Amino acid sequence: QVQLVESGGGLVQAGGSLRLSCAASGLTFRIYNMGWFRQAPGKEREFVGVIGVTMWNGARTVYADAAKGRFTISRDNAKNTTYLQMNSLKFEDTAVYYCAANRDWTLRPVGTGYQYWGQGTQVTVSS
Repeated sequence: QVQLVESGGGLVQAGGSLRLSCAASGLTFRIYNMGWFRQAPGKEREFVGVIGVTMWNGARTVYADAAKGRFTISRDNAKNTTYLQMNSLKFEDTAVYYCAANRDWTLRPVGTGYQYWGQGTQVTVSS
């Protein structure tokens, strides 16, 4: 069966950095767009960013405004893994972070259309 497993969460001070990993199995990883989402206590799930399939000239990325300039998504198809590098973390970044996979032609900034989801990893930023 398909599995997406996030790791790398933890406690970090404001201004610090974390790198989250999402390891995929049971699917042909290279043909899936890989998205990152988060959900803070009492809040709706929100889009963080997504990376598309790797083409000859690289892979496209799309980011939410809150992530733009601070977060970077990458992928390593040989390791079936996508990464979310988070820099200059703020208290309001505190949330459970999820990775998800879809096969749409476009890079969707919403959860709709993502077939598979991981269990999530907690990120806590202290002020």
